[in-house]
Amino acid sequence: MTTPLRTQAQARQWMDEQGLSQAELARQFGVSSSLVDAILRGTKPCKRGASHNIAVYLGLKRGQAVAKRQPFPAQRAVQAAGAGAAA
Repeated sequence: MTTPLRTQAQARQWMDEQGLSQAELARQFGVSSSLVDAILRGTKPCKRGASHNIAVYLGLKRGQAVAKRQPFPAQRAVQAAGAGAAA
């Protein structure tokens, strides 16, 4: 038997019950809070990457979260600069 998917409203309620804000969820997944908001509003398709993982975590989508935490764009630039200096 498969657990039914949550609606966006149910996912928000679940977050409230867990004491989890959109900002905290965004920090956990290394994304912006606007991405979490778009997922909860249903305007983001969540086909892959962090958005897919968040949707699976919230019970909005079936599947397995597969990607690792994604750094913010500014962190990517710092990481890329560090990688270039190390080479």
